[in-house]
Amino acid sequence: MLPPTQPASSRQEPALTSAALRTSLHNRGQRLTPQRQRILDLFEGLGEGSHLSAEEVHQRLLGSEGRVSLATVYRTLRLLSSMGLLQELELPEGGRRFELAGASHRDHHHLVCVRCGRTEEFENAAVLAAGNAAADGHGFQLLECVLNVRALCPGCVAAGRAE
Repeated sequence: MLPPTQPASSRQEPALTSAALRTSLHNRGQRLTPQRQRILDLFEGLGEGSHLSAEEVHQRLLGSEGRVSLATVYRTLRLLSSMGLLQELELPEGGRRFELAGASHRDHHHLVCVRCGRTEEFENAAVLAAGNAAADGHGFQLLECVLNVRALCPGCVAAGRAE
């Protein structure tokens, strides 16, 4: 784990190659299945900042060779999140979205439209400073600082006026 004095912005985590992913899974008593590899490949292809639900992942993989069941998608997303390869965004309405985790993509925040689910990212040094101050004030070591802002996106605001 990182020392408490290291700022969050300087954290470095190497991306896992297929070989490293295979080893990490093996150490957990699991194997790198083609389905797990395809799901990770999907997120790596999209890059950081893309937020997908399990259903969206499933839909994107339906047209690919070797279908993946929705249940497998859910299990794999949870596994890859627990391994730190994906970051899970839990929405207040009960939904979950996943994004590729990365060293350059830490301590960012989300604007989430409560009507359509559109998710936009933003960074804010004041939020990170407040997280650090709160952690320090209570004797905690800050690991991550994430703020989820519930709002209505411009499209939903415009649609609401038309209704």
